[in-house]
Amino acid sequence: MVFYFTSTGNCLYVAKHLDTDLRSIPQEMKNPERHYKADKIGVICPIFELDLPDYVKDFIRTSTFETEYFYIIVTYGMHHGGVAERAQEFLGELGRKAQYINTINMLDNAIIVFDMEEQKKLDPGKKVDEHIALLKADIDSRREWIEPATEEEVTFYKGFMKFTEDHGRMYSFPLYGVNEDCIGCGTCTRVCPRGCIRLENGRPVYDYTNCINCMACAHACPQLAIKLTCVKEPNPNARYRNPNITLAELIQANRQN
Repeated sequence: MVFYFTSTGNCLYVAKHLDTDLRSIPQEMKNPERHYKADKIGVICPIFELDLPDYVKDFIRTSTFETEYFYIIVTYGMHHGGVAERAQEFLGELGRKAQYINTINMLDNAIIVFDMEEQKKLDPGKKVDEHIALLKADIDSRREWIEPATEEEVTFYKGFMKFTEDHGRMYSFPLYGVNEDCIGCGTCTRVCPRGCIRLENGRPVYDYTNCINCMACAHACPQLAIKLTCVKEPNPNARYRNPNITLAELIQANRQN
């Protein structure tokens, strides 16, 4: 049994290779009682600001997992900052632990920082399928291992935290603006995992109360009409979806209405 959270398909792609019982965290969060029992249970999610997304933490915190082998896989693009050890610390605060926590380097889709066209050029060198095969072998053999934080990643994490402390987050609300290219298709409303967007008179209207800045709406817009307004994007005309995941799959995973 694998629970996944995805905004551009990367985590769903990984999840598909690790198990056949796939469950979307946004869909599971609709259930008031969440008790799961399986031989192995995994959580696949992207890194958010060098940590597990708060949304995923909420899911773990409010769910019960009955299993002998619990694992977490975190996707990242440039640095993971030793996230595996922090994830285990988070579980420890809940009186739990994972048998296995690891990361996998994939295309970074944070349009706040990266030009997606440049990131796509780096993708072949990441050897994602080879790394997924290694993860699967570990999990199938029930390897017990928590990825250690290297000195480089610890240094990067400390620098990031110091920057955030001194300057605040790189983004602020409201995040997005919708330009005249919008055709009112409603794709953004269907891929948002938190139900933050509605259509009014054929135009997206944002309620940022529950927004987690996953950027699914901007990446999925077929017209490239959704742009960040809080920062200058490196390339506002470049977006990304994992080429092995369809838009229909993203909608199925995240749709809230």
